[in-house]
Amino acid sequence: MATPNALLVIIRHAPHGSNWLREGLDAALVAAAFGQPVHLLFMGQGILALMKEQSSGAPGQKATLPTIDMLEMYDIDKLWIAEEALQALYIATDMLVNGVTVIAERDIPDLLQQHTNILNF
Repeated sequence: MATPNALLVIIRHAPHGSNWLREGLDAALVAAAFGQPVHLLFMGQGILALMKEQSSGAPGQKATLPTIDMLEMYDIDKLWIAEEALQALYIATDMLVNGVTVIAERDIPDLLQQHTNILNF
């Protein structure tokens, strides 16, 4: 499921209202730019960053979709989301960007065990 020695970045915050999501994506891009394999796990309101339809945020905040679209250029192709978060926010998978893998909440501990380096945003 995971690549050995890959960095797992967990995104839990919505795209707007704080810088946590942007900082998490920036950390993932920097690590990938230096050759580190990177995987992303979106949980809770973090899955809102993967919505196909996004507007720009509050003044001074950029939309996150352009950054999400860039991930593949950095070989970040493992994007997981917790199924229960989708259900809790009433989001259908066809509302999300392509390339997302839905995993059950019960499988997240196994995913965490497969990564020695984890960053939480």
